[in-house]
Amino acid sequence: MSASGAEVGASGVFISFEGIDGSGKSTQARRLADRLRAEGRTVRLTREPGGSPGAEEIRALVLEGASDRWSPETEILLFTAARRDHLERVIAPALAAGEVVICDRYADSTRMYQGLARPDLRDLVDTLHRLMIGREPDLTVLIDMDPATGLERALGRGGGEARFEGMGLAWQEKMRAGFLDLSRDAPDRFLVIDGARDPDTVADEVAPRVRDHLP
Repeated sequence: MSASGAEVGASGVFISFEGIDGSGKSTQARRLADRLRAEGRTVRLTREPGGSPGAEEIRALVLEGASDRWSPETEILLFTAARRDHLERVIAPALAAGEVVICDRYADSTRMYQGLARPDLRDLVDTLHRLMIGREPDLTVLIDMDPATGLERALGRGGGEARFEGMGLAWQEKMRAGFLDLSRDAPDRFLVIDGARDPDTVADEVAPRVRDHLP
């Protein structure tokens, strides 16, 4: 399957969820998947990095360990490799089968995490995406959150996947600003949702706004 042809014949809808660490995007992705399934839609809930066996192995490499474990260049290559495998084995087949694919993080996260770490590499991120992935989501739900609150939530989760959370509040503030900039650059693709409310209220806003974009 060629990168440019990965989406050929696709009839499903591809939705990504983005946001800073601790924004609640994973919870909202799950809740949306549950609601759409209850309405009779076939939904594939997946995540990045990961989502396929090979990509899950790469996930462990990039999310665990010290914050300076990899250079930005190496991270870009690792994330692109994981995304390519995920696209080939999970996303493209599900879309071709007419499913709604909901992905917890996608290419926008790479644009932020690696592109912000080294702004001079942002063009490389976009070039690799164009050459090796060639697929943007049909809709991106950005769960917006105050960086201090999000970081507190993220650190409170514990676990081994805290490499990026360990980069501190200034990094989270830069991330939030970057995601909002992306939403302004692609307003037709992004829905920006206030994530500072309780999860039920957020979910009650997400579902109808997403439903407006579904066939």
